[in-house]
Amino acid sequence: MRHIISVLLENEAGALSRVVALFAARGYNIETLTVAPTEDATLSRMTIVTRGSDDVIEQITKHLNRLVEVVKVVDLTDGSHVERELMLIKVRAVGKEREEIKRTVDIFRGHIIDVTEKAYTIELTGDKSKLDAFIDSIDRASILETVRTGGSGIGRGERILKA
Repeated sequence: MRHIISVLLENEAGALSRVVALFAARGYNIETLTVAPTEDATLSRMTIVTRGSDDVIEQITKHLNRLVEVVKVVDLTDGSHVERELMLIKVRAVGKEREEIKRTVDIFRGHIIDVTEKAYTIELTGDKSKLDAFIDSIDRASILETVRTGGSGIGRGERILKA
């Protein structure tokens, strides 16, 4: 099963590498990883998307909590949450393709953020399935480059991750 694990950790050199090393040492795969400072510059929030049984995720959580730099760990998939991913995709856009690509971008509520004579760069946010559906809706031969952030998530309502 897919899990989104949110980790609040001290914003210091080596913290990220210790978390990644923990996963590697135990043979756990990280599908996506995002990390950035929080509103408190001394803390970072890391979002890890991984797959595993409930037992495996429980072990991961226990191991993460043992790391000195880790302040708090939450499996967001245990409750109600919102998840988003950002994708920047550069596509070939020449001739009559230009209008078709514009319509598709509008349908997916994306934004064309850069225009040249031969290409559009598109910004799209949503869950993984929405971004995958966008890619499936356009001609794969027209895709020049794709960059995705991986999942980021936050608990809904009063559910927060604070120190």
